[in-house]
Amino acid sequence: MGILQDLLKDIPVPKVAKVKQNFDNTKIENVEQAVNEKLQQVSIRSKVKPGMEIAIAVGSRGMDRLVEITAHTVQFLKDLGAVPFIVPSMGSHGGATAEGQREVLAHLGVTEESVKAEIRSSMDVIKLGELPNGLPVYIDKYASQADGIVVINRIKPHTAFRGPVESGIMKMISIGLGKQKGAEATHQLGFKYMAENVPAMAKMMMEKTPILFGVATLENAFDRVARIEVLPVEEIEEKEPALQALAKQLLPKLFFDQIDVLVIDEIGKNISGDGMDPNITGRYPTPYAKGGPDVNKMVVLDLTHQTEGNANGVGTADFTTQRLVDKMDREVTYANGLTSTVCAPTKIATTLANDKDAIKAAIKTCNILDFTKVKMVRIKNTLEIAEIEVSEALIDHVTQHPDMEQLSDLFELPFNDEGNLSFT
Repeated sequence: MGILQDLLKDIPVPKVAKVKQNFDNTKIENVEQAVNEKLQQVSIRSKVKPGMEIAIAVGSRGMDRLVEITAHTVQFLKDLGAVPFIVPSMGSHGGATAEGQREVLAHLGVTEESVKAEIRSSMDVIKLGELPNGLPVYIDKYASQADGIVVINRIKPHTAFRGPVESGIMKMISIGLGKQKGAEATHQLGFKYMAENVPAMAKMMMEKTPILFGVATLENAFDRVARIEVLPVEEIEEKEPALQALAKQLLPKLFFDQIDVLVIDEIGKNISGDGMDPNITGRYPTPYAKGGPDVNKMVVLDLTHQTEGNANGVGTADFTTQRLVDKMDREVTYANGLTSTVCAPTKIATTLANDKDAIKAAIKTCNILDFTKVKMVRIKNTLEIAEIEVSEALIDHVTQHPDMEQLSDLFELPFNDEGNLSFT
């Protein structure tokens, strides 16, 4: 027996029970109708003139109904006699190449066929100016040549900073439309100043370029469109903060203030830009964001297939498995840190041989006297937390909570012969 196995051999793994968390599932059933109603406002229609070439900024990963919303916006502009085209707006994603960004859009379902508009993809940018602090402000070359620009994005809390606006229309303008150079510039001074730099850059871009309006969605706890707003450019700065506050209220959450051990079965870029959403885990990649449960030790067990080896976020955990590390593409993962300047999430957490040892290591180090009373929560990933597993020490909390219900009796975690789990 090795040193680590010897240290862990007497650590008990608690029985768990399945638990349901209830969230508000209110959503817009007819997205096409909702988008069209908002687009038909006089303040929006009056901005579009026949013959205008209009760039539509698209690129938000994981945004619900992105294809339909983009296609409806394209059709609306065409009906008014304009000539819309799509500009990939995703900072440095897609390997920071024109073809890579076109491929990312295709992964999201946005193709010339699906939205009935040409896609013009280039990493070339035009420098618009500089902020008072010296940061340069860039915009996509194709967008800069258009007669008008429309921005489509989801409004939601960011994972690394807090401010009146976080992820949304203004961030899409400053970082998305700024391409790789814009993303690099915005991140240059770090997340400490992101809350002021994102709106300041967006403001300059709105003043110096023909941005017409933004199409914004808010999603419910199940990532379905709960609200759609279309904001004329002159209202974006004023109205986005209230929508950001509402988006925070709609977020799903773990209904626990304190957790000794949080076990996460899988992380990946398709789950969150951070591999797992810190708004759920309470663990943030920077000191400039907060919220969520107080978690003493966190374990991540595996990567999603869709993340293609990008293990960004593994360093935010305390423990991981050899299985995850073997799947990790270090070059792709480290590129994340080099662009965002936040390198702690791309470090490799303390690595154990299998799931069982990683969970035991977390229990051993979670700073409690009686390991049999460990408050442990297990989730599949941070997108799917309507059904979770909790240890016996949390059952009383579950039964007393108005938004949780116990679905099963306590049972042993089903480790296979290799000491690994499968989420059932």
